[in-house]
Amino acid sequence: MSFTSEVKEEICSLKLEDADKISELSGIIGSSFDGTNIKIATESNVVARRIYTLIRDLFSVYPKITVRKGYNYNKKYLYIVEVLENKEKILKSLGIRGFVPAEFIWADEGLARSYLRGVFLTSASINDPKTARYHLEFNLNNIEFAEFIKKLLNNFNLNSKILHRENHYMVYVKGAEKIGDFLRMIGAMKAVLYYEDIRIYRDHKNMTNRLNNCEQANVDRAVETALNQVKDIKYIEENGSFDVLSEKEKIAATYRLKYPEASLLELAEIISIETETKTSKSSLYYRFKKISDYAEKLRG
Repeated sequence: MSFTSEVKEEICSLKLEDADKISELSGIIGSSFDGTNIKIATESNVVARRIYTLIRDLFSVYPKITVRKGYNYNKKYLYIVEVLENKEKILKSLGIRGFVPAEFIWADEGLARSYLRGVFLTSASINDPKTARYHLEFNLNNIEFAEFIKKLLNNFNLNSKILHRENHYMVYVKGAEKIGDFLRMIGAMKAVLYYEDIRIYRDHKNMTNRLNNCEQANVDRAVETALNQVKDIKYIEENGSFDVLSEKEKIAATYRLKYPEASLLELAEIISIETETKTSKSSLYYRFKKISDYAEKLRG
C-alpha cells in the first residue's frame, strides 16, 4: 500500500461533527464537480465508503456505487460514487456554486482543515518520506479552483505553488516541515509520527555525512599543507641555504621531514616531548610561514 493510501485510510477513520462533515464532503464533491453530476471516482474502497457514509448520514440519500477495472491496463479497481436524487439540495447544503465554495464551508480554521481534508481524499497524493523528495500535490481541473486551494493552504503558511500541466493544474507543497504541518492539520497523526521519524533519520544521516566530508576535507588540507612544507624545506636544502634558518625554524624543518604526514598539532606535541621544550601549534605555524616565505624568496 502506498503512503498516500495509508494517509487517506487514516483520515477516513476520523469522527467528525456535522459541520466538519459538511465541509469535508464539500471538498470531496467540489474538487471533482463538473457543474451537473455528483459523481466521484476513487481507487480506494475506503474513500468510497467514506463518501457513501457522509452522504447517507447528512442527507439520508443512498448513493449508487459502481466498481470498474482501472483504465490503461491498471490492475486496480475504480470505485464510482454517484448521487442520483436530491442533487440540488445537496449542492446547496455543501455550498457548491461554481468552482469556489461558499464562505460558510471554510469560514474558520477548523472548517478549512476539514475542507482541505476532503479535497486531499479525492485529488491529492503525497510522497513517502523514504523517497528522495518531500512532495505533496493536488491535481485540479480548473485554475480558479486551484488558486482557491493555494490560498487556503497558504493561510496555514504552507507556501504552496501552482504549476500548469497539459490538462490540469497542480497545487504543490515542498519541504519536510511544511508537509508534516499539512498532515498534522488534516488529522493524520499516525502519518505525522512516521513522517517525522523518517525525516529526523534522514536529516541525521545527512548531517553525519556532512561532518564526515568536512573532517575528510580538513585531513586533505592538512596533508597538502604538510607536503608543501616538505617541498619548501627540501628546496632550501638543495640550494644550500638551510643554515640561514633560525634554530627554531631548523628544529621545525627537521621534524617535518621526519614526520611528513603529521598535523601541526601532532607535530607540536612530538617536538615538545622529544626536545623537552614546550611548542604550540600556533608557534609552529609561524615558523613554517617563515620557512615558506624564505623558500619563495629563493625561487623568486
